[in-house]
Amino acid sequence: MIKIMLSRKLGELRWTQADLARKTGIRPATINELYHEIAERVSLEQLDSICEVLDCDLSEILVRVPNDEHLTERTNEKMKV
Repeated sequence: MIKIMLSRKLGELRWTQADLARKTGIRPATINELYHEIAERVSLEQLDSICEVLDCDLSEILVRVPNDEHLTERTNEKMKV
């Protein structure tokens, strides 16, 4: 699962969603979806713009977390062997 850490990053910088939308030119609704981790898609151009404006690496905004369900399936398969 991919976790979007934008809310944490904006909090660290004391920026609002509106600040980020203004500085990146990304629609406020899109920023809001990223902030609340409900976005299903985001363009590479938008991610690049966000990283540029926030002066950060992509790894500070997006993090891959192992899917619990996937891990449970793997564990069950190993137990069968």
